[in-house]
Amino acid sequence: MAGVDILASAMTGGNAAYLADLYARWVEKPDSVEPSFAELFAALDDDAHAVMQDAIGAPWQPRARGGFAPEEPAPAAGKDAKGAKGGKPAAAAPAGADAETVRKAQLDSIRALMLIRSYRVRGHLEAQLDPLGLQQPKPHPELSPEFWGFGPADMDRPIFIDGVLGLETASVRQILQVVRATYCGPIGVEFMHIQDPGQKSWIQQQVEGAPWNTAFDKDAKRKILTQLTEAEGFEAFCAKKYVGTKRFGLEGGEATIPSIQTVIEVAAGLGVNEIAIGMAHRGRLNVLVNVVKKSFTKVFSEFKGASYKPDDVQGSGDVKYHLGTSTDVEIGGRKVHLSLQPNPSHLECVDPVVAGKVRARQDMAGDVKDRGSVMGILLHGDAAFAGQGVVYETLAMSQLVGYRTGGTIHIVTNNQIGFTTVPVHAYSGLYCTDVAKSVQAPILHVNGDNPEAVVWASRMAAEYRQKFKADIVLDIVCYRRHGHNENDEPAFTQPVMYARIKGLKSTRTVYADRLATEGSITADESKAILDGFNTTMEEAFQASQDYKPNKAEWLEGHWSGLKADTGDVEQEEPTAVSLETLREVGARLTSVPADFTLNPKIARQMEAKKTSIDTGEGLDWATGEALAFGTLLMEGHRVRLSGEDVQRGTFSHRHCVLIDQKTQAEYAPLNFLKDGQPKFEAFNSLLSEFGVLGFDYGYSLADPNSLVLWEGQFGDFANGAQVIIDQFIASAETKWLRMSGLVMLLPHGYEGQGPEHSSARLERYLQLCAERNMRVCNFTTPANYFHALRRQLKANYRKPLVVMSPKSLLRHKMAVSSLAEFGPGTGFRHVIPEIDAIAPEEKVKRVVLCTGKVYYDLLQARRDANVQDVALVRVEQMFPFPAKSLAATLAPYKNAEVIWCQEEPENMGAWTFLDRKIEKVLTKLDIKAKRPEYVGREEAASPATGLAKVHAAEQDTLVKQALGL
Repeated sequence: MAGVDILASAMTGGNAAYLADLYARWVEKPDSVEPSFAELFAALDDDAHAVMQDAIGAPWQPRARGGFAPEEPAPAAGKDAKGAKGGKPAAAAPAGADAETVRKAQLDSIRALMLIRSYRVRGHLEAQLDPLGLQQPKPHPELSPEFWGFGPADMDRPIFIDGVLGLETASVRQILQVVRATYCGPIGVEFMHIQDPGQKSWIQQQVEGAPWNTAFDKDAKRKILTQLTEAEGFEAFCAKKYVGTKRFGLEGGEATIPSIQTVIEVAAGLGVNEIAIGMAHRGRLNVLVNVVKKSFTKVFSEFKGASYKPDDVQGSGDVKYHLGTSTDVEIGGRKVHLSLQPNPSHLECVDPVVAGKVRARQDMAGDVKDRGSVMGILLHGDAAFAGQGVVYETLAMSQLVGYRTGGTIHIVTNNQIGFTTVPVHAYSGLYCTDVAKSVQAPILHVNGDNPEAVVWASRMAAEYRQKFKADIVLDIVCYRRHGHNENDEPAFTQPVMYARIKGLKSTRTVYADRLATEGSITADESKAILDGFNTTMEEAFQASQDYKPNKAEWLEGHWSGLKADTGDVEQEEPTAVSLETLREVGARLTSVPADFTLNPKIARQMEAKKTSIDTGEGLDWATGEALAFGTLLMEGHRVRLSGEDVQRGTFSHRHCVLIDQKTQAEYAPLNFLKDGQPKFEAFNSLLSEFGVLGFDYGYSLADPNSLVLWEGQFGDFANGAQVIIDQFIASAETKWLRMSGLVMLLPHGYEGQGPEHSSARLERYLQLCAERNMRVCNFTTPANYFHALRRQLKANYRKPLVVMSPKSLLRHKMAVSSLAEFGPGTGFRHVIPEIDAIAPEEKVKRVVLCTGKVYYDLLQARRDANVQDVALVRVEQMFPFPAKSLAATLAPYKNAEVIWCQEEPENMGAWTFLDRKIEKVLTKLDIKAKRPEYVGREEAASPATGLAKVHAAEQDTLVKQALGL
């Protein structure tokens, strides 16, 4: 109260409006007010500053009737709203009042404003949010009038509050009626943490006066009742027909369905053309049928074990409550595309995937500034929202230049429990949604048993997103009528909660009873709505008995023209480019505007690059990559590269975005290849792997015609994104019929720098490989890397590509290619045979198979020792395994033994994956070798030694062993 007391004692005849004027001027320009006032304002504590900024209203703007309101500027200096210098509104104190009376009136105004502000900040603490009544709010002292100096005798005295709450004057009793209805009813609002005054003021204007109490006419109420009937009726029908079957139903949280439907309708009316939805399994079936309009017949057929895809479409499939779908719906005369993304049981991992897909669709539509045409809705559970770190990672991306999507609407179906874990064990904050405050997202907590409040808050959420292009959270506090699934016994661990739930009427029943009581919709009308829906369910159930899908809806829309990958493992794609085009791209890569100040070191790199392109010799790794990007851009494909420090490159090799050394201006040469070309984008990401890889994977799902790459700063950083790799990248096509052409660049190689960052864990990716689900490669030449990148878009199908990308090879003198190797007659090489002129093949005693960087160590050592009877063969692609190419390469070596040599320890790397595959090739050949032998580091728990001398000795040993030295 110290700051408020100073404020009150300093006022000697002015009023709140005059003080607001002075304070506003002081904030903008401290020396524009008298020194005594400047000293006063500077000395105020946080509470007093907050009073002036929030309760009186900031910023200030003039009202026609005088006084000040939020978002209104102050009048001219030294004048009140009516133009009289030093004047005061009549309500501040009686005319002719003495100084003591005036002072008391002023102090009343300040205290009343502080009381109002306290409700704006903390009113949610006393909101009636829990439909179970188990979590009764505790009174907060700052929400009592006594805390602010008002006793029983002060409750009905008129106090000047200058238009705040829409009232010129009000008694404390009247103030409490308004603020308690607004902030302590079925909606609790958290918004005073927001720093943007426009956002904060808009929310305040929307909620004050509790407009949800009078917002719905009879037709609107019937609509809400119908949506609740569909939500509850579907779950009840499934429970009756499929006893004992897990479905992770929505019972207790049925208000989620009218909430989502409201968000979609309002967003569509505000210009949204496409909405991508992500959620875990609870309530998914309900959302599928009642929101995304998957047919009841299809869902019921899946309940009895039928596949969601035709028999001739390959894939393992998945359980019904992990599946997704998409459809077009008409809303208000406009077509809106809805999609629900498939998701595993890893709960929140779909969040960045949805965000990435939304971003891609916006980019495809050219909506790169406003980002209002496509929107994401993410549905969360309370425990998952608080507990899963990827929730924060997704929020953290929400306003970053390379990842912003114009805001996501987060809807939390707050069951007040996570499996068997109660909130006190599930999160440390006050609410499960506290993490959203990190990005200043407003949070609307709402009682799930008050459907009108839920729908009203959902409208507001959609309006906020479209107006401010920012995230907002809707926390629907409800319950879980059954246990974690329909076969669970929740009373084992929550007996009190489930005793209360057992005696609780459903949300629909409570609402129907309320509508009957108020005379809006009779009980007979409510029953007719339910009976009609049940009839629809029964008809769909009967039709499902003979239902069989006739097509798989996965290669349609933006994916039309692509095919399932059923071709030859080593099919050659047309990836070569004319030398003329290569030189044209190269010329643009090595030039900058005349007024651009280039860093001298980069200037030397560019000069070397120019020389290699002009001479056609010595093209390094970064040049090969840039030529792949550039030629794809020239052919009409967009390119997106994302990850930590990718613009420069972790190893200072890429420099695809140049920085002017004087102005900090950016220049990306790849965006200036020709007029009208698609855009090249390279974004340095936030320090996140899980979220960013998920985002870029989602981007690749939306646009099959763009090259999308994610680069780990080091290969082992991808460990932090293992859920995305396992659950999406490696298995999504098999589980959900979802293709992706995402490229993962994972720096890998043993250079004696210790166990951290030596290994990208090649063995883990190979362990995930089957059914041609992705490509896993370790290239040795820039040209092969070039062809592999182009192959991603030139094939008539899409597969993820995992690259063990190089570190020391980026500048290795031997790891270069000629321009001709990119040109006509060339293509991707699955296996690269011996390149040196050694002994004839029949005299070769040993063939060493290897992949990646170790090849150059072997090559140098062989040349140094002048070994002629050992051949070196590079396996550039390990999966799909190139059996045909390898067989053709090994067949001439009839008298040689075959060695597999790797840098990694024996229990890591490619050995355990390739061992039997190589043996299978050998057994079919008419040669001496029938199985390969291993040469490399011994088994180890750590990927590499941390001692440089030990590393060098190990490397020297394995090279010599491989060569037989």
